[in-house]
Amino acid sequence: MTVLRLAHLSDIHFGGENIAATAAAVEHVNKGDFDLTIVSGDLTRYGEKPEFEAAAAWIAQFKGPTLVTPGNHDAPYLAWAERIAAPFRRYERYIGPSRTQTWAVEGLSVRGVNTARGAQPRINWSKGQISRRQSQESAAWFKAQPQDALKILVCHHPLAEMIGGPMTARVWNGEAAARDLAEAGVDLVLSGHIHAPFVWPYPFADGKTHAVGAGTLSVRERGVPPSFNILDIERAAIRIAALAWTGSHYEPYRTWSIERR
Repeated sequence: MTVLRLAHLSDIHFGGENIAATAAAVEHVNKGDFDLTIVSGDLTRYGEKPEFEAAAAWIAQFKGPTLVTPGNHDAPYLAWAERIAAPFRRYERYIGPSRTQTWAVEGLSVRGVNTARGAQPRINWSKGQISRRQSQESAAWFKAQPQDALKILVCHHPLAEMIGGPMTARVWNGEAAARDLAEAGVDLVLSGHIHAPFVWPYPFADGKTHAVGAGTLSVRERGVPPSFNILDIERAAIRIAALAWTGSHYEPYRTWSIERR
């Protein structure tokens, strides 16, 4: 018996979105009676204002509540001064809070954190960071939630690398954060960035904290068709389906079943 239904989308990259897949995703979700729609970053291609306007209009089409967190592409790519001084000012103007987002109802507690940075002391600024303060504040927040609630953290970058993935996230402090969250009893860590769906357990605590990645709805495919995830939360299990765009409709691409705590 399904208790909750969640939609998890990521990496739309407005300005380079798959127009048909993006429109059809809204239609599919709006027909599905979802409790929450989650978007885990990279709403835009270059962080340009028209791209944010398109992203905001797209998010507004979802009928139910949404939780959205930024990605590395959501800091301005060309406006260097703004990227360094106020990388998520545009995101906050058009989308919402960039640092932390939370949503909680009976049976479900969700927290978003920002793993993207406008600038950092390494050549590839697209890679992720999560500070110990972020992970410890998140762990404390989850520990304060009802024990029987499903606990989900949302961030753009996978905290630990996807095995055999098409690209890396290389999140600074990612492993320490994954351990903190597992020890806090977090059930799922939802992310994007890789442009490919995956599910696998963290090797920490009781082994029941799972990383879940969503694909992309952009034209920047990395060997996987445009896709997004559906999560059906049951009392004993979490069932995850990655739905792939065929060019005319969505159909199951991969499925997983996770035993709940």
